[in-house]
Amino acid sequence: MCIVLLALDVVPGYPLVLAGNRDEFLDRPSAPAGWWPDAPRILGGRDLRSGGTWLGVTRGGRLAVVTNVREPGRNLAGAPSRGDLAAGYLRSSLEAGAYAAAVAERGGAYNGFNLLVGRAGRIAVVSNRGEGVRVLRPGRYGLSNARLDTPWPKVTRGKSLFENALAPGGPPDVEALFAVLADGSVPGDDVLPETGVGLEVERALSPILVRAPGYGTRVSTVVTVSASGRLTLEERDAPGSSAGADPRRFAFDIEEEA
Repeated sequence: MCIVLLALDVVPGYPLVLAGNRDEFLDRPSAPAGWWPDAPRILGGRDLRSGGTWLGVTRGGRLAVVTNVREPGRNLAGAPSRGDLAAGYLRSSLEAGAYAAAVAERGGAYNGFNLLVGRAGRIAVVSNRGEGVRVLRPGRYGLSNARLDTPWPKVTRGKSLFENALAPGGPPDVEALFAVLADGSVPGDDVLPETGVGLEVERALSPILVRAPGYGTRVSTVVTVSASGRLTLEERDAPGSSAGADPRRFAFDIEEEA
């Protein structure tokens, strides 16, 4: 994922609301959200090159999301897939803090990442470009390809639009959340981050919805968990993408883990 907007315990009746876009090379083979044949309790999209995921949930209510850290020139050849970190939590029996701590210990083997893991009541974040494990307090958060809540324009704008979309009260408005993820506004050059990719690329990557030659937003996803334990995940191909598939929507009551 390249932008994740998260609300924890701030929407009445919904302890978790998440909206996110996955940005990726357009030719990287991927499977849409679905139940995994080899792990039937896991639901999510799948990277068909390495087998991991950018976002997934389980029937037991686990959630995992990973984003890369943008740092051109700092790349470990042959490093394991960062999507394996998300998939590993979904397969694991460890609670979020313990899993994140274990990831922190071996994080140096990976290229830069941010990983969110947990359930509606407890989400932990860990990055191998950060300060270790952090358990999130109730609030609204934004994550892109730098550390959590780094005020890149897309994160700042995304959090503002996200808050407005959630403001009316009642159940989360899924259409309003997907509208946030479809925002293509390009900020001014004077507020763009300097990550070493050059102004033209910074500009192309700056909107919430990214459209660039050979690269861009592939799918948008909204996840909600209600206080009654109902989990809903909807994934849509990004506006303007060539996939054109129908939305994938899943809803189920969270089960106790064995």
